[in-house]
Amino acid sequence: MRTRANRLIGWSVVLFGLATSCAWGQEYPVKPVRIYANQPGGVFDFLARIYSQGLAGPLGQPVIVDNRPGNIIPAEIVSKAVPDGYSLLSHGTALAFGALMQKMPFEPLKDFQAISWTSSAPLVVTIHPSVPVKSIKELIALAKARPGDLTYASTAIGSTPHLATELFKSMAKVDIRHIPYKGAGAAMIDVMAGEVQMIFSVPSGVMGQLRSGKLKAIAVTSAKPSPLLPGIPTVASTGLPGYESIGVYGMFAPARTPDSIAKRLSQELARAVNSDEGKKRLMDAGLEPVGSTPEQFDKKFREESDYMAKLIKAAGIRTN
Repeated sequence: MRTRANRLIGWSVVLFGLATSCAWGQEYPVKPVRIYANQPGGVFDFLARIYSQGLAGPLGQPVIVDNRPGNIIPAEIVSKAVPDGYSLLSHGTALAFGALMQKMPFEPLKDFQAISWTSSAPLVVTIHPSVPVKSIKELIALAKARPGDLTYASTAIGSTPHLATELFKSMAKVDIRHIPYKGAGAAMIDVMAGEVQMIFSVPSGVMGQLRSGKLKAIAVTSAKPSPLLPGIPTVASTGLPGYESIGVYGMFAPARTPDSIAKRLSQELARAVNSDEGKKRLMDAGLEPVGSTPEQFDKKFREESDYMAKLIKAAGIRTN
């Protein structure tokens, strides 16, 4: 009986080892991979579909986009998932910002493994034509001459445009009043009407208005000029040295995901976003392709979290 029991235990150990080796990367993947994202139509969903198409072929398995309401639910699901490479999250560095402004059911810097920084989105400083400025230097001078008179719109409290403008205000030491909206459409309508004087917007949201002359662009928020907006200078080069604020997007997995899996996913994602098709789709949507190692994305994620934590605390920003 003891010999038989020992044999059973031995076979159990062998089978467990085989199962573990499959799940932890030696034969990854052996089943469909699921990418969690927020509701259809948003940037995280859009990117998840690019990731899905780019990964399915190289991985040899279906890659399913699983949409869940809001930004918290998909992140919570992945934070609690088994770290075996089968549950992934389409998100960005804003994953950390949200936890700085309200209580979350996860800790972004502890509960996630950064996989790849796939793309970036500069914002464009957009002004109503009635505002008598043509550069960032002139905008700062006007704001200092008329403290509290100028207003800016944002798509939501805690959004990337909101935080980018608050960073601008902090560095320039100016007082520009915040008018928050519950979406880009309503915000843009009031900026075009001149009810609000300015907005830091994603390029795709203002290209039509810029071409028609209903709005004017005076700078982009990236460190270098953007190919999305040729001819438009940076904030840093035209009045506020050192300023940079961009949307940073990528892929996350649960913490403790094996390095071999993280590395493979990052390599395949880099190929997908830098392919001819991937570049075109991203650029058409106002995004610049990147593609990074897990280490590079983790470094960017932590850097952005650190400096935004100081800004959010200083400005007293809360979303609840």
